[in-house]
Amino acid sequence: MRDDQRITFRGEGDQMPGVEPGDVIIVLQEKTHETFQRAGTDLLMKHTVSLTEALCGFSMVVRHLDGRNLLIKQPPGSVLQPGCVRGVVGEGMPIYKNPFEKGDLYVKFDVAFPENYFATENKLKELENLLGGRPPAVPIPADSEEVNLTEFEENYNSGSSQGNYYDEDDDHPHLGGQHVQCAHQ
Repeated sequence: MRDDQRITFRGEGDQMPGVEPGDVIIVLQEKTHETFQRAGTDLLMKHTVSLTEALCGFSMVVRHLDGRNLLIKQPPGSVLQPGCVRGVVGEGMPIYKNPFEKGDLYVKFDVAFPENYFATENKLKELENLLGGRPPAVPIPADSEEVNLTEFEENYNSGSSQGNYYDEDDDHPHLGGQHVQCAHQ
């Protein structure tokens, strides 16, 4: 069943002697849910895991719409990337007129990274070794100027009329000013 779907019971309205009964029409209104979103017969949800859980596995319990508790496990060593989606087959919504078949449940994962300076230098070295080390260092030219990265603020320098690098695509760079496009014929 879907939002705004009509269910009609013909001849089930007011029944009085000598009068043809009317129809009873029910219009379904889908309620929003705090955990699930519906996409046809599929259910979608979001879940945040720690970096440790993303790398080392986890178990979570999801209370389904029908009241069942689903134990969802991610095995150790099967890495979750930020924004990845995993599915549970057959745990979506029942299919109309075929209640024994169901859509799927999809979980989109976000990975919570630790705060800055979360570990000592020794612990970071251990972690680096555990994760396979860093790639080889690139040669640094003698005339290099060292700079630091800062947190990105989207509104930074918003009064400027210059274009931003992140606003451009690689094929058509425009460095600042108005952009003029070709006229369509």
